[in-house]
Amino acid sequence: MAASIHTSIALADTYPKNTSIDAINYAFNITLSDDTDRITVSMAMDVRFIGPGASELILDLINADPSTHGKGMMVREVLFNGRSIEFRHQQNKLIIGLSPTPAPNEQRRYVVNYSGIPASGLKIAKNKYGDRTFFSDNWPDLARNWLAVIDHPSDKATSEFLVTAPSHYQVVSNGLLVEQSDLANGIRFTHWKQSVPIAPWLYVLGVARFAVQYVDRFEGKSIETWVYAQDREAGFSDFEEPTKEVLKFYSDYVGPYAYERLANIQSNSVSGGMEAASAILYSETSVSGKKDPRWRNVVIHEIAHQWFGNAVTESDWDDVWLSEGFATYFTLLFIEHQEGRDAFIHGLKKSRDQIVGYLSKNEDAPIVHENLNDMSKVTSALTYQKGAWVLHMLRTRIGDAAFKNGIQNYYKRYFNGNATTDDFRLEMEKASNEPLQDFFNQWLRQPGLPEIKSTWKYDSRKKELQLTLKQLQSQPFHFTIEFGVQSGESQPEVLSSQITERETKLVFPLANRPTSITIDPKTKLLGTFKVNQE
Repeated sequence: MAASIHTSIALADTYPKNTSIDAINYAFNITLSDDTDRITVSMAMDVRFIGPGASELILDLINADPSTHGKGMMVREVLFNGRSIEFRHQQNKLIIGLSPTPAPNEQRRYVVNYSGIPASGLKIAKNKYGDRTFFSDNWPDLARNWLAVIDHPSDKATSEFLVTAPSHYQVVSNGLLVEQSDLANGIRFTHWKQSVPIAPWLYVLGVARFAVQYVDRFEGKSIETWVYAQDREAGFSDFEEPTKEVLKFYSDYVGPYAYERLANIQSNSVSGGMEAASAILYSETSVSGKKDPRWRNVVIHEIAHQWFGNAVTESDWDDVWLSEGFATYFTLLFIEHQEGRDAFIHGLKKSRDQIVGYLSKNEDAPIVHENLNDMSKVTSALTYQKGAWVLHMLRTRIGDAAFKNGIQNYYKRYFNGNATTDDFRLEMEKASNEPLQDFFNQWLRQPGLPEIKSTWKYDSRKKELQLTLKQLQSQPFHFTIEFGVQSGESQPEVLSSQITERETKLVFPLANRPTSITIDPKTKLLGTFKVNQE
């Protein structure tokens, strides 16, 4: 698919973005109670009007609705310059009239006062110990259930959470702690401030009875563990490693860590991990005191997201592989760095099995969505595992040095901003000095993967190996393939060829009859392989 076609698809995005409006900062002043699940919010939003023609400020905010048993938010008033102004809250949109009309580059502050019981996005429930807790779960577009925001990855802003809650709770959020004060009548006020712009799904709030450990520091930034008070010993042990080592590896390989601190937080709102910027949520089952390798890998993955997805954010949900595929592959890169090549290859093969299983039921699905409008389908084994494999094949094709250089340039250029798949491609083309349009289109926008069946025979008179290779999938791929040729006790000889046709006959000079032949012996190509002797 040509770049111009991809651009037109992006412009047809089902989310009605107003490109003349840019959110600068949200300050959410939230009151929580043990007597009710109703939250009360006063949200102050700083917004800049970066172009002419803005007549309305539209925020996402789920309405209270009979279908959700009254759950949702009800807006009481909207203020501008301290005065109430007209608004409409309908069909889960808060529409604020802009009068007088803002001038280009003008910055304004609007205050929205609302309350309600969140239908989703903020889970108010008992944890595994029966304690009442409040934990966010904004992925991918659920923040609008309790936060009035422009709920789209393209609009990044700084944020503040100013939380008033009973004093037996501790409050954790993004960024740095500004204030924690015990007020009268058993009430505690806590203020967190995130000074780096992030997308709305990355806003986090955790309110519970925590045990908190300040584990270490990385480049002057605090590394913290927040777990349920009952899990203090086990949680501190489980999260002690490998956070600092991972931060160092990604900082060296990719670029500087974007945020003011990093906290690993136990919660009951997610089933795996949630990469909220600077304050990562993990399932409450992640804590066992056994340093489970599975959860260790989740920690590595979520920290990788601090670079990919958080600091460099996909411009649109169509390109979510720029977040999930990258975090999956960079988890494997850290494993390669820490544990060696065999562990890395094991991870790649496991990912390949997951891709094959997914495609057996979804054969027409590509990695890059085309104007996704169903958020339940935003991620899959393609955006995670196949996305990781695309990066692996790209690294194999252009070489380690060019790949690393391209990654660093991409990260530097789009740091704390947004990027598309084509933005990434252009940076990799510059780094490798190779045209990569066909590679990106084939592996990211074409569904499926190579399904290869090969037969071989050896002509002892001509001293040559004769191979026939067939692609069985519906649409042929172009790729380089390697064959491992074993003859006796010697090391396998690796032969390679470019494949461009559905059926290809290959001839290789070979001094001795092979005892066996394998396809892709170095795990470089995503596909399924069958090879037999004639």
